[in-house]
Amino acid sequence: MKLSAAMAAALLVASALPAAAQVSDNKVKIGILNDQSGVYADFGGKWSYEAAKMAVEDFGGKVLDMPIEVVTADHQNKPDIASNIARQWYDTGQVDAIMELTTSSVALAVQGLSREKKKIDLVTGAATTELTGKQCSPYGFHWAYDTNALAVGTGGALVKAGGDSWFFLTADYAFGYSLEAQTTKFLTSNGGKVVGSVRHPLSNADFSSFLLQAQSSGAKVIGLANAGLDTANAIKQASEFGIVAGGQRLAALLFTLAEVHGLGLEAAQGLSLTEGFYWDRDDASRAFGKRFFARTKRMPNMIQAGTYSGVTHYLKAIARAGTDDTEKVAEAMRAMPVDDVFAKGGVVAKNGRMIHDMYLMEVKKPEESKGPWDYFKVLATVPGDQAYIKPSESGCPLAQ
Repeated sequence: MKLSAAMAAALLVASALPAAAQVSDNKVKIGILNDQSGVYADFGGKWSYEAAKMAVEDFGGKVLDMPIEVVTADHQNKPDIASNIARQWYDTGQVDAIMELTTSSVALAVQGLSREKKKIDLVTGAATTELTGKQCSPYGFHWAYDTNALAVGTGGALVKAGGDSWFFLTADYAFGYSLEAQTTKFLTSNGGKVVGSVRHPLSNADFSSFLLQAQSSGAKVIGLANAGLDTANAIKQASEFGIVAGGQRLAALLFTLAEVHGLGLEAAQGLSLTEGFYWDRDDASRAFGKRFFARTKRMPNMIQAGTYSGVTHYLKAIARAGTDDTEKVAEAMRAMPVDDVFAKGGVVAKNGRMIHDMYLMEVKKPEESKGPWDYFKVLATVPGDQAYIKPSESGCPLAQ
C-alpha cells in the first residue's frame, strides 16, 4: 500500500522519537550504606541519609514518572556485613544503586560486588584512590574527595610552610595506607621526608604510646592519616601531651566540619585540613546549609553535601537516559557535567572520578568565630586538575 505524504512524515517523526521510558520494578531505589553507630557516625552517618532524602525531595520525588525510594543501613565498618547487606539489597530488595560507603575497605568490597551485579555504586564517604585506580568499575563513581586530593591540599600547604619532616599516625586499613602513601609521595617530591610512622587499629581510644613515638621522632609535622573519632581523639590527647605547645604541628589529613564541631575550636584551632565543600563558601552553599540545618540541626560537611550531589546526578542521568538500565545510566553520568551546590564545573572522568575543586582550610581561633559552625577560613582553592590523579595515570583500564 502506498503511503500518503502525511502518513510518511508522521512515521518519520515517530521513528526519531526516543523509546518509551523504562524503569525496572516501576520505581528507582537508592541505598545509603555507611557507618551510623561507630567512629564515622558523624562523618557521614544518618546525616548522609538525610542529604539523600533531601535530594530526592528537591528532584520532585519521581523520575520518569516513577517514585524514588531511599533506604539505609549501618555496615559497622565491616566489609563482610556491608557485602551481605548489599547482596540482599541487589538480589531481593530491588535496590538499583548503593551510595555513600564510608570506609575504604567497605567501599572496595561493595564496588566489586556492584561490578559483578552490574549495579551503580557511588562513593562519597571513602577515600582510597584504588576505587578509580586498579579496582575501578564501569559502574563505579567516586565523588567527594580522595586521598590524593587530601595529600595535595593539606600536605602541600604544610611542606611549603616549612613542615618538611613528617611522622605518620596511620589507621591500620586500606584508607590509612592510601592516605599515608599519597601524602608521602607528594611531600617527598617537594623536598620533604618521612622520619617514621606507626599504625593504630580502627576505633582506637588510647593514642598515648603512638603520640610519644611521634613526639620523640623530632618530626616537624605529625600527620594523622585517620579520620572521624580517631582523629579527634588523637588531637585531644596530643594537646594533653603538649605536642603543639612544644613546637610540632598536627596535620589532620582527613578532618571535616563535623569532627571540628565535636572537638571544639579550643582544641582544633589552627589545624590545616582540606574539604571539597564548605557551607559558608558562597550564597548557594549558605542557602543549602540553612536548609540542611533546618532538618538536622547541623551544617553539612563534604560527605553529606557530596551525597546530595551524587544522588541528584544519578537521578538526572536516569532522566537523560530515559531508563534506569545500568549501562545507559553510567554512560549518561559520565557524559553530564556536575554543576550544583556541591561542585561547579565538575567533570566525571572515564575512571569514574568526579573531578572538582578542593579547598584548603584553617580552623579559626575561638575569638575569630562568629558563632556555631563558623569554623573555617578558606586559605586556597586547589583546582580539580591538580587535586586528583590524571585518569590516564590512575591505573584504571577504562581510562587508558
